[in-house]
Amino acid sequence: MTAKINMIFVLLEKDIREDQIDPLMHAIKMVKGVLDVEKHIANPQDWLAETRAKNELGQKLLEVIYPKEG
Repeated sequence: MTAKINMIFVLLEKDIREDQIDPLMHAIKMVKGVLDVEKHIANPQDWLAETRAKNELGQKLLEVIYPKEG
């Protein structure tokens, strides 16, 4: 049996100014089956999570390029 999906999340490539997001939100609302679209205001926690993820990825990449001896 196939699972039924009731929600999807769209993550934007970069932050968009609030006054520029309305056309995109309107376009998404026009897709068949979309009930509602909401904004999420960027905040310091978002920046912190992104910075930590980038740092962790960078550390792992460095370990691949320059493996520890021993």
